[in-house]
Amino acid sequence: MPEQQNAHRSPEQADDSATPAHALPLPESRRPSPLLWLGLGLLLVVALLVIFVLPVVVSEYELPLERRAELAPQPVTPAVSQAPEESPFEEAVLARERQRAQDVLALILDTQAELEPLQVEEWAGETYDAALEVARTGDEAYRNREFEQANASYREAADSLNELLESVPGRLEQALAAGEEALLDGEPELAGENFGLALLLDPGNPMARAGLERTANYEEFAAALERAGELAQAGDLRESLTAYREAAGLDPSSREAQAGISDVTRRIRQAEFSAVMSTGFALLDSGDPEAAIAEFERAEGLGVNNEQAQAAIEQTRNQVASVEIERLRGRIENAEQSEQWQQAVQTYDEVLAIDANVVFALNGRNYAARRALLDGLLTEAIANPYRFNEDEVYREALDVYYTGRSIENPGPKLVGQLDQLEVLLANSQTPVEVRFASDNLTTVTILRVAELGFFEQTSLSLKPGRYVALGRRIGFREVREEFTVGFGQTPAQVIVQCVDRLGVRR
Repeated sequence: MPEQQNAHRSPEQADDSATPAHALPLPESRRPSPLLWLGLGLLLVVALLVIFVLPVVVSEYELPLERRAELAPQPVTPAVSQAPEESPFEEAVLARERQRAQDVLALILDTQAELEPLQVEEWAGETYDAALEVARTGDEAYRNREFEQANASYREAADSLNELLESVPGRLEQALAAGEEALLDGEPELAGENFGLALLLDPGNPMARAGLERTANYEEFAAALERAGELAQAGDLRESLTAYREAAGLDPSSREAQAGISDVTRRIRQAEFSAVMSTGFALLDSGDPEAAIAEFERAEGLGVNNEQAQAAIEQTRNQVASVEIERLRGRIENAEQSEQWQQAVQTYDEVLAIDANVVFALNGRNYAARRALLDGLLTEAIANPYRFNEDEVYREALDVYYTGRSIENPGPKLVGQLDQLEVLLANSQTPVEVRFASDNLTTVTILRVAELGFFEQTSLSLKPGRYVALGRRIGFREVREEFTVGFGQTPAQVIVQCVDRLGVRR
């Protein structure tokens, strides 16, 4: 019956209920492989090493990089009872806490490596030593496998060291400012201490290096500064400026030296300005305004009291302008008296170029321009009376004549011009008999006047003026005879005849 019951079980149930004592021999194909037994054996050995050997190895070291010091052999005392060994879980937790402690310890070492080149012991020794002492407390906890406590101590030490590192920029700025203030207060020793501290915090800092150099030169600088002030007070400005520049060379950042240079330079320029202005006024008094203006402009270029120099320049130029305007006004009066109206216009323009608002020039130029125009028209009419035989030209000349007669208080030149034009106008309207001669073969025409045709002798009354007689004959070259009538230039006879045959060379 038992065999029948086993025959109904599943393979899994058969395997679970079988025991080595009652198991039937298995077939060869279902026996475990020797490699399987070998693997299981290796796993068992590793587990034993982790449980029993690893804690011994770990306890041999204080830190990851420090081997535990050898201790003198202690007498073995029989333990009353042994503490229970940590479970694998507890070992895993300890390993994690140990790793965290090591990570924080690495931060401590990195920060320490950055602080040591800055000679942190010199400027924060107590804080630095306190942080290291806290780290040593962490070391003790680490040795006792109290990794959580070690981690807390390491973290506290790391934070303290990091605060020191982060305080470096602020300490540097404070040290530089304190050094500057100490120099201003005349305390070179205190300045040297602060600049030295700044150089520890930032070995390449140029301000710290310059501060130490200024501190080293302080005595010489102070002496030069004092000497410069005494010279300035005594009025020896040139020597004072030299001394101030010497002081500035010893301490380029000294505001007092720079202020002294600026003040003495201003005083020197002020003295130069006064001297140059005095020279300018002396030249002005001596009647040389142009040279005076040149001196005033030089004074303006000194950059001191520019408004005063500009006022002197403007005043002198106004004075020069007034003198020149008066001179030109005299020339205008002479030109107007001699009735040289075009010259007067030009001189008025010179006045207005100096000052466009001079009233007498504005009004006088307008009148002089009208008189110059009248003078030009009269001169043109008198010079060309031959054109008066043209009605339009005659009317224009007559208008010019009456315009001239309407002038009040005319000068002798205008009166003479008008009288001369009056005679010319009168004569231009009185016809003059002109005699013409031809060969009775030539057709004669007085251009723009009359056709005379063929004749041998004839005459024609013409107003004074210039005329052209045109002769034409078939087969002959035409001829043109120009003649003037009146004004004492009337010819005795005008001969018009064509005598040159066409195509015949002479």
